[in-house]
Amino acid sequence: LAPSEALVKQALGAESEREWKSFVRKYRAEMSTPDVKRVLDTLAALSHQTNFSVGCYCRDENRCHRSVLRALLRTHGADVS
Repeated sequence: LAPSEALVKQALGAESEREWKSFVRKYRAEMSTPDVKRVLDTLAALSHQTNFSVGCYCRDENRCHRSVLRALLRTHGADVS
């Protein structure tokens, strides 16, 4: 569920809100494939039975793919805290 290498570079280099939003749009597109949607659905279902964590090395979660991933999991029905 990590962004592609090219998108990681884009995210790390995003200095403006416009650049960050471009990353988010492209990352969401990467996460919209049928295989990834199945993974998101599976994780969402598991979240109702067990706890799990998604980690990353980014200091600021607001400028990290995991904030976008959290929102995607929520849209798939996950119990996210």
